[in-house]
Amino acid sequence: MAEFLTDIKEIRARARQEIDKGPITSAYGADLPRVIQVCNEALATELVCVLRYKRHYYTASGIYAEPVAAEFLEHAAEEQEHADRLARRIVQLGGEPDFNPDTLTTRSHAEYDASLDLVEMIKEDLIAERIAIASYTEIVQWLGDGDVTTRRVFEDLLAQEEEHADDLKGLLDKLPDALKR
Repeated sequence: MAEFLTDIKEIRARARQEIDKGPITSAYGADLPRVIQVCNEALATELVCVLRYKRHYYTASGIYAEPVAAEFLEHAAEEQEHADRLARRIVQLGGEPDFNPDTLTTRSHAEYDASLDLVEMIKEDLIAERIAIASYTEIVQWLGDGDVTTRRVFEDLLAQEEEHADDLKGLLDKLPDALKR
């Protein structure tokens, strides 16, 4: 374990050495280019999720559609917040957030879905949330103590993705069995 630096003059000197690096100091312990790439993949995932939820919100129909569509809209807004947080973090790390629509789906962990069946919409959204949960759990573990701030961003996203999965599972459980066939 490295010795804790208590000499304030040394801390000040180090802070001045590479001022152009912003928040990235010599204490940063992760692979910065790879972290930015992973954040951009997560950004693509969140943007695809926003688009999928919006599609499902606008195309949901049937007697049970209203509360389900409301949940889709709420999740779309929260996924957009996730995308915004990731874009801000990428910029803080000195990277550029990749919003290129031409490559969005190839960089995303989750897939876009154009289902028109309400149950299929819920299932596809639940699958996408489970993919995000698995991906973000792995990212949190991979980051460890190398980039605590980015890890915390992913921990927050992970908690909300788990909540989304629980919401969707609850919606499926409430629908009549006749619809689920």
